[in-house]
Amino acid sequence: MKEQANVPLAPLTTLHLGGVAARLVDAETEDDVAAVVADTASRGDPLFVLGGGSNVVVGDGGFAGVVLRVALRGIVARPDGANVVVDVAAGEEWDAFVAWAAADGWAGVECLSGIPGRVGATPIQNVGAYGQEVKDTIASVRVFDRVTNGFVAMTADACAFGYRTSRFKNDDRFIVVSVRFVLRAGGGVPGGESAPIRYAELAKALAVPEGQSAPIAHVRETVIALRRGKGMVVDPQDPESVSAGSFFVNPVLDAAAFAELVARAQTVTGERPPGFDAGEGRTKVAAAWLVERAGFPKGWGPGPVGVSRKHALALVHRGGGTTRDLLAAARTIQAGVRARFGVGLEPEPVFVGCSFASEP
Repeated sequence: MKEQANVPLAPLTTLHLGGVAARLVDAETEDDVAAVVADTASRGDPLFVLGGGSNVVVGDGGFAGVVLRVALRGIVARPDGANVVVDVAAGEEWDAFVAWAAADGWAGVECLSGIPGRVGATPIQNVGAYGQEVKDTIASVRVFDRVTNGFVAMTADACAFGYRTSRFKNDDRFIVVSVRFVLRAGGGVPGGESAPIRYAELAKALAVPEGQSAPIAHVRETVIALRRGKGMVVDPQDPESVSAGSFFVNPVLDAAAFAELVARAQTVTGERPPGFDAGEGRTKVAAAWLVERAGFPKGWGPGPVGVSRKHALALVHRGGGTTRDLLAAARTIQAGVRARFGVGLEPEPVFVGCSFASEP
């Protein structure tokens, strides 16, 4: 276990924003995790678990408590018929795990290539992209339960996965220490076939019909290229990647709300908003479309924070800014979309030492 005091958090986030943590602890074993929880509880210190810093907004005042980084490492795989069961420690880099799976020909996470952060964070947000979500392959999540003070494996059903959410989001009771995935046979060899492609943009880029498979390695390469074109691959050479990824979640509307949005959008823009079936009579609406049609095009924002020139859902820190600047820009966009379309956009990142609903 490694501990530091008064650590700047901005360099540990992809936004490069935020103040100082009173203490930063790297837990390298499960015993370390339990010890940190016990220590903070005895002191009455607040505790926040930080992953790769790619989906987090840290307030300018920092965090007056303990920031815990779960640094457990290791990937253990065992065959299970035509599939493979893989236990991945929370501290492993997510894209390194996806690269491992693709190289060995195991299908199920290849469309999640290029996503920054660590494995332990993926079930919290139910990370998804290009037609895949981590819930599709997660069998269980091993956590430390701060109520019972013990480790437990939670089944996928117990994780209550939803669209960009789970049992763990906005609830500090559980600390993820490892994730068990079941990956499907893609041949189980290099060059194996991917899971069926279920995202139109990706199918078009791969030149295959939706529902058809493609070589896993090719899917991975294509997804990374698509993400890079949107500034969604963290790259020191790309200033448009200094963001927290998509800042707003695509709204999911019931039939009545979507019909109201369609009528309003056609009146004010002459266009029908793109919608996608979300099941149970609901429709997922492209938040990027709403943002741009509400007057916030790519590149919007004269200050240190603004909309990415590559993707309308990414808020980019251009340098010299503050978290206050970021939240002000985000609130302006949220208010503009609501005023124009009557739809409320909800933020996707986790907020630490600040709140989207109030001043940082």
